This record gives sequence, C-alpha cells and structure tokens, in this order.
Amino acid sequence: MTDGTSDAERQRRAEEELLAKVLASFDGTEDERLREVLRSLVTHLHSFIRDVRLTQREWEAAIAFLTAAGHITDDRRQEFILLSDVLGASMQTIAVNNEARGNATEATVFGPFFVEGSPRAELGGDISGGAAGEPCWVEGTVTDIDGSPVPGARIEVWEADEDGFYDVQYSDDRTAARAHLFADERGWYGFWALTPTPYPIPHDGPVGAMLEATGRSPLRASHLHFMVSSPGLRTLVTHIFVAGDDLLERDAVFGVKESLIKRFERQPPTAPVPGDRDLGGRTWTRTTFDIVLPPED
Repeated sequence: MTDGTSDAERQRRAEEELLAKVLASFDGTEDERLREVLRSLVTHLHSFIRDVRLTQREWEAAIAFLTAAGHITDDRRQEFILLSDVLGASMQTIAVNNEARGNATEATVFGPFFVEGSPRAELGGDISGGAAGEPCWVEGTVTDIDGSPVPGARIEVWEADEDGFYDVQYSDDRTAARAHLFADERGWYGFWALTPTPYPIPHDGPVGAMLEATGRSPLRASHLHFMVSSPGLRTLVTHIFVAGDDLLERDAVFGVKESLIKRFERQPPTAPVPGDRDLGGRTWTRTTFDIVLPPED
C-alpha cells in the first residue's frame, strides 16, 4: 500500500533527507569557518549530483581521475593545481581574495612552477641563468595606491624558456629563468629575462586527458610571472602577457586580464642596450611594468 505519494516525490524526499543528515553531522564542529565551508561544500556537491543525475559509472570515473591526479603529483609537479587552473577555480579564488582597490595591479594565477629559495639577482642583472631564449629587458616601479614609492619591495620573477619548459621540468636540477630582486629607494627595478613564449601546461596526465576529451587546448598565452611583496601591503601574484599573442583569448587557465597585457617592443641589434650588456648582435625586446600594491587587508 502507498500513501498516495508519487514515486518522484518519494525520491525527492529521500535525496533531501540524506542531505539533511550529512549537514547535521557537522553540527558539532567547533571551528565555525570549517563548519560553514563543509556545509556549503556538501550542499553544492549534492546539488550537482542530483542536477546531472550522476551515474555509478561516472562516480567511479571521477574517483579514478582524482586518484590518478594524486599519483602523478610530486614535489616537482602539482596536478591538483593544474586541475584547479583549467576549471577556472584558481582564478575565481583569486578574484574573491583580491578585491579591486583603486589603481592596484590585478592579480592572476600562481601556477604550479613557483619554487622557494630562488637566487638573488642584482638590479640590472640577468635572471635567465643560461636558459634558452631571446633576451628581454623588463623595468618598472613599485608604488602604493597613493603613488608613493615602495623601496625595497621584493620582486620574485620566473618563466619558461623558449622551448616552453620551466627549470623544474628538467631532470638535471638546474636553476634558470627565476630569481628575486629588490626595488631601489625610488621603487624602481629592472632586470634581464627572456621574451615570453607560449607553452602547454603539462598534459600527459589526467588533466591533459580531460582537456583532450573536451576539445580544449593546453596552451598558455606567453607570460612572465611576478610575485611582489612589502610589509604592510598586499602581496601581489600576477603575470604580464605579450600584446598581439593570439592565445590571449583562449589561455588554458583563464589567467589573462586586459590590464596585464604589455607591449614587448623588439629592438634591433644596433639599439642601445641597458647596462651596456653584450648581446652578441642578437635582437632583443623591452617592456615596462609598473606595479601598484594596495594596503594589506
């Protein structure tokens, strides 16, 4: 016998009762923020499962995918950051944690290839460390949102070589195309790097398989990474991108912002070279990136 309730209604009640039980299981969580995050996560996760009517086979495939991402992750490669990046989760997290503040420089994705303990470069020095690529002169100032210089600001920079690889992707423990330096008393900085070139994110793992299955390219728009910090000011993690790059509209990790696109002006071998560096008769590029840091939240 039934009480006249339709099968669809009983199914809906069963699903909602399960969600209510899971949410209630967190009632004793002492950390209020942890309780809030977990309850919201469970609510959205259950909503997703019910919305797409997730099958058992699809659930098993998802578990296998996450397991594979864990297996391929090590101290040189972070597949879960790649996954977050290609789903736009990294950029969305950055958006909510870096609210617009006047003329402050916009943030973008951190990426999986930052390494602590980079070598120090002097102002005007070369960060390439022998990495292959066209020389590029980068300079600018670091100021606060009122326009005052930020002397001594720490500027971390890192990038891929002309073959599209970061130093940590090689097996010989090299350190190249990464360094840190400090702005002078006027907030000015300048260094030699490599002209950025496009490259694919690592796509030989589960994230790459997902991109292939969805017809998406793993290529990133050409860019140079920055992380800029100074006491009392919000730490900035960002890139600058190359104007004219045809990947700007389809960057694999959605990291491009209009304000971060810069002109990299190609210079002839006869052009005066900053610091009188000997470039061996090669062409080179130059760009300017002025950085504005807001107060620390």
